[in-house]
Amino acid sequence: MENEAKDAGRCNGYKCPVEATLDVIGGKWKPLILWQLKEKTFRYNSLQQVLPGISPKMLTKQLKELEEDGLVRRKMYPEIPPRVEYSLTDFGRTVIPVLEELCRWGEGYMQQRECTGR
Repeated sequence: MENEAKDAGRCNGYKCPVEATLDVIGGKWKPLILWQLKEKTFRYNSLQQVLPGISPKMLTKQLKELEEDGLVRRKMYPEIPPRVEYSLTDFGRTVIPVLEELCRWGEGYMQQRECTGR
C-alpha cells in the first residue's frame, strides 16, 4: 500500500512520457550505470572502478533510486564479509535500446563536432 502511494505520487507531475523517462534514467550517472550493467553483473567496488569520477555516496544513491524504480536488482549473499551484486531486472533491460540509440546519436554528434574521447 505504501509503495502504491509512493508510485502514484511520483507519476502525478508528468506532462509527457519524455519527462517520466528522464526522471527515471536522467542525470549524469544513471545512464552510465545502466550501460555498464547491460551485459554483466557487478559488485559495488567493481562498478565504482568502471565509473571513474563517481563518489561512493553518489553511486549508492543512484543504485538505490534505480532499484526503487525497478530497473536494478540488488542481491545480497549471506556471507562474511557480505557480498552484494547489482544487475538489471527484466524491466531494466527494456531501457537498453533507448541507451543504444543515445549512444548512436552521441557518436554522430561527436563526429559532427569533431569531438575526441576524454
